[in-house]
Amino acid sequence: MSRADDLAELERGLAAMRGLNNIPITADKVLSAHETGMLLVDASSGAVTVTLPPANRLMDIRIQRIDNSANRLVVQAAGSEAVRFHTHLRQAGYGFFVLLGAGDYWHLRSDGEGAWRLLDRQDGTPLGRLVFESTTAFSPGGWGALNGALLNRADWPWLWDHAQASGMLATEATRVGREGGWTSGDGATTFRSPDGRGEFLRVLDEARGVDSARTAGSSQIGSYLPGDNNLNDEIIYVHDSTDKAGLGWEPFMGAPAAGTVRYSPTQSGSTPNPAPLSSHSGAARPRNIAYPARIKMI
Repeated sequence: MSRADDLAELERGLAAMRGLNNIPITADKVLSAHETGMLLVDASSGAVTVTLPPANRLMDIRIQRIDNSANRLVVQAAGSEAVRFHTHLRQAGYGFFVLLGAGDYWHLRSDGEGAWRLLDRQDGTPLGRLVFESTTAFSPGGWGALNGALLNRADWPWLWDHAQASGMLATEATRVGREGGWTSGDGATTFRSPDGRGEFLRVLDEARGVDSARTAGSSQIGSYLPGDNNLNDEIIYVHDSTDKAGLGWEPFMGAPAAGTVRYSPTQSGSTPNPAPLSSHSGAARPRNIAYPARIKMI
């Protein structure tokens, strides 16, 4: 065995002697300097905050969540100290982090000068990344729903920093049509995450010119497609909503949109027929499968 293996074995033995590997923390706890090594936390009975010891000496802590409840589990640095993660957003790091889901863990090392550095974690996927899942459950490691949730800035400071730096931040008042981006919430204490539920995703044009004049996170209505009503009157209609089931057409809800008209091929050019479109309308979509979408929250 190498020296590193010997040290790891010694640490495991000492930790086992203190019972830290076997007795989970189940309530708020302030750790002392000797309570390091492997720590287990169970927040199934309610929210738990674990406060790290002052980082004024060299220490290693691997803290792992063992329950899969929705209760908030916070790991807090002592006093004004910080845990240095997502330093691309905030160089000093953050005063706390959260563990989400059973098995989620962070391995930290103190620098002896008042800060903790992240060595390893259960899921290092970049903050804000979107993924599809083949389960409606949430994977451990920092994932949340892509559902436009209104969040507290104090609870998710790194995510708020990400939103501000994203180039996709709008006000709550201008959110309609930009649901795929972030909003500044109430402008003081909250912010809103993107909402992708029920939507198809498209790659941003970014000056290519195929889908120009689009901003990141903006929505786009479906294209209305024509259909023949089979009455030999040479009038082309948008498909009747009553016949949508077989073709997957979206029903037209309410009165036709302004400017929606029907066309006759017998008229010159593309001049619309004077009679407005009444009950015939819809938008097409390809055959598809719906998967839950998730966003990396930390």
